[in-house]
Amino acid sequence: MSKFESSIKRIPYPVEDVYRNISDLSNLEKVRDRIPEDKVQDFSFDSESVSVNVAPVGELKLRICEREENKCVKFETVQSPLPFNVWVQVLPVSDTESKMKVTVKADIPFMLKGMVSGPLQDGVEKIADALAMIPYV
Repeated sequence: MSKFESSIKRIPYPVEDVYRNISDLSNLEKVRDRIPEDKVQDFSFDSESVSVNVAPVGELKLRICEREENKCVKFETVQSPLPFNVWVQVLPVSDTESKMKVTVKADIPFMLKGMVSGPLQDGVEKIADALAMIPYV
């Protein structure tokens, strides 16, 4: 398993608000207009899962497999060319600020590792950046 971690992002909202929003994927409706249509198609979601079609990867479907209140939400692949898991960890900094980190563990075949590691690390960082910009109210 290969591990990819984002840098730690500071979020100007209480940990309870951040956790409540990331643990219910129906909240993605708030950011639907920020999804780049040239990169992502067929974006759909419900409270437990999210599905997107990303060129050149293809269709990806993730579902929440574990929640730890005000700390972590874990996702697993339901449909993907390569199996992977995503962890979104949140911790309080103060009553009004949190910090977040995104971690991806992927089962990448040795022959592909050199080719996909850079883009995967960039993708993890972009996901964390996007999550840090969401209004968690």
